[in-house]
Amino acid sequence: MIIIPERDIAGLVSAADCFMAVEQTFESMARKSARNFPVIREAIGHADALYGFKSGFDRESLALGLKSGGYWPHNAQKGLTNHQSTIFLFDAETGRCRAIVGGNLLTSLRTAAASAVSIEHLARPDSKVLGIVGAGHQSVFQLRAALDQRPFEKVLGWNKTPEKLERLASVAREKGLPFQSVSLEQLCGEADVIITITSSFGPVLAEGMIRPGTHLACMGTDTKGKQEIAAEIVAASTVFTDEVEQSTSIGEAQHAFRLGMIDTAAIVPIGDVIAGGHPGRRDPQEITLFDGTGVGLQDLAVASAAVELALARGTAIEVDA
Repeated sequence: MIIIPERDIAGLVSAADCFMAVEQTFESMARKSARNFPVIREAIGHADALYGFKSGFDRESLALGLKSGGYWPHNAQKGLTNHQSTIFLFDAETGRCRAIVGGNLLTSLRTAAASAVSIEHLARPDSKVLGIVGAGHQSVFQLRAALDQRPFEKVLGWNKTPEKLERLASVAREKGLPFQSVSLEQLCGEADVIITITSSFGPVLAEGMIRPGTHLACMGTDTKGKQEIAAEIVAASTVFTDEVEQSTSIGEAQHAFRLGMIDTAAIVPIGDVIAGGHPGRRDPQEITLFDGTGVGLQDLAVASAAVELALARGTAIEVDA
């Protein structure tokens, strides 16, 4: 059995590796050769924690396994990240555990990769201004991945506590780009691409704020009740997602779906665009929206990439099991 500890991930897996793995996974899902299994997520009644499993199987790559973990809201006080996870990969031929892989950084990288894939396939080619709504831990990964997809010339940021935007400003400076802390109105009025990455349970972006031609990557809503943008914005957009069922149950589209403003037939799996079955953006004035809910197959794909890279470099820890 192979072990890839959390401490090794940063020097092993790049954002480009994750982009490729996630893009291929979405395409495999579109071809119906990969399937996510039902998600389990429960409050455990201790430490205010949420714990669960995401799992699935890809018949093309033979990635089989699960991610186990969740959210421990008091971890910051202990010097730990609030999100904790481990990915287990199994041999599809025998069912034996093939690898155990640290999942914390990989989760951040795969979430950012999903957003980046949506930008690559849906944003206008002439997009110049990138807007980020939210400045939590995940926002830095989102910004880094997004900047690789278009020749952006400026980054705009908004957060309810503006001082946290310095982490985004620092990344922009590294890339030689100007950064501005702005109001939501200015951000929506100027940005060609907007990434929302908050933990909000109410719309941060209101009806009428999004201008024609914008691409929205909504990455923060992954739980029933969460919401980053008004349902009217979802209804006015062409909606793409990682998985339609999750989009309407725990994703950004859940509210518009519940209100009857959008149905499942109107939501397009992003894999259909990657595989060539859907044209994606049809018009420069179209508002496109990617509802990134996060699926287990993404975790299995990036963990599999980590294992292959570690084996190729001779850094994998192998133990008898």
